[in-house]
Amino acid sequence: MKEIKLVGLDQSVFYEKLENGLQVYLIPYQNKTNYTMHYVTKFGSINTNFCPIGEKKCIQVPDGIAHFLEHKMFEQEDGIDPFTFASKSGTTSNASTSYKITRYYFEGSNNFKENLDYLLTYIHSPYFTEENVEKEKGIIGEEIKQYDDEIDWILDEELRKSIFQKDPTRLDIAGTIESIDKITKDLLYQTYETYYQPSNMILLISGAFDQEEALEVIKNNQALNNAKTNHSIKEKSEKEPLEVARSEYSFTFPIVNPKVAYGIKIPVKEIKDKYRFNLYVGMILNVLFGLSSRFRERMKKEKLMTSFYNERNFVGDYLVISFYADSKDAKKLVNEIKKELKSGKIEEEEIERLKKVWISSEVVMIDNIALTLDNLLDDIINYGKVIEDKISLYKSLNKKELDEIMKKIDFENDSVVYVTPKES
Repeated sequence: MKEIKLVGLDQSVFYEKLENGLQVYLIPYQNKTNYTMHYVTKFGSINTNFCPIGEKKCIQVPDGIAHFLEHKMFEQEDGIDPFTFASKSGTTSNASTSYKITRYYFEGSNNFKENLDYLLTYIHSPYFTEENVEKEKGIIGEEIKQYDDEIDWILDEELRKSIFQKDPTRLDIAGTIESIDKITKDLLYQTYETYYQPSNMILLISGAFDQEEALEVIKNNQALNNAKTNHSIKEKSEKEPLEVARSEYSFTFPIVNPKVAYGIKIPVKEIKDKYRFNLYVGMILNVLFGLSSRFRERMKKEKLMTSFYNERNFVGDYLVISFYADSKDAKKLVNEIKKELKSGKIEEEEIERLKKVWISSEVVMIDNIALTLDNLLDDIINYGKVIEDKISLYKSLNKKELDEIMKKIDFENDSVVYVTPKES
């Protein structure tokens, strides 16, 4: 295996790409007693228009099929599901679906070889029937309905619909009751065979385990060895326009305090180093709007907000910055955010302070096997590589480059969603 040393962190990642195309990342620790293993397919809710393996014509599958498929993978022909298998040894198993990936995982402190072998086996042993597919529609339908009363969930969904015109990220990961009703056994198999091939998957293991033992289990797993693989995946997608879908949207909901979501859509297609760019954007948001920022202190004094946070995500050719808040005067708060982005100044000492905080965080996080695995996976999915020397990258950040980036970013391509209390 190729050793990738995480510079300055006294930890290594071992990588190998198998003949079947599976990418394996192992992060062995010497001072741990537990482990976490994640089997990931690069298939999420946005992958709905593709050419099934062996066919030339592309198909449009129903929204929510990735999440539906995640559910169905837990049903095995022998009746022993991963939850039951894991509980017998005191370990845990679960899965999750996002916009870009679906992951399945085991966590525990014993039964490492057995759990790893089972994880690979059940993921490559799909069992779909017309009966169990129809049964699952009711289960997932109830899950979808649960979010009808979750205002934060609805607010985020409306912001995505406001920002994106065509990108599938504007749609809910689980789909709708109407869309999942169109899912069939045959569609599930077509989708599975296209995206659940080893050449489209990543296996990551972190924690207490023997590296050679893990590789032996992986390479000897019969289900993995028998899986169809190394087929190129052809997808269709519409180009997402630069302009937001709607600049402003309002709705009412039975809540006590008004809420607001504010999003900014930034094109990044021409940016060569997206990771470095993302660091600078993170620095801008942290200094201007962080917990100890002058902006927060001012807003609290004016009693303009009771809760406030922001996040950023890469979506296709764009970086989206999102702000969420509870505010009695949401329009004024949004205007204050705009002013801060336009005229906010970041001093040299603030940059140096934040760099030290980030470096300290890296040193602390490397001791957490789950966080280390998640960070590694994020880098692979978002940037296509393991970023080996983050500490040196942090140290190289400087005010001159930051100021240049702040001048170039167009913060005006934005959208805002207001939620006001609904009278009873």
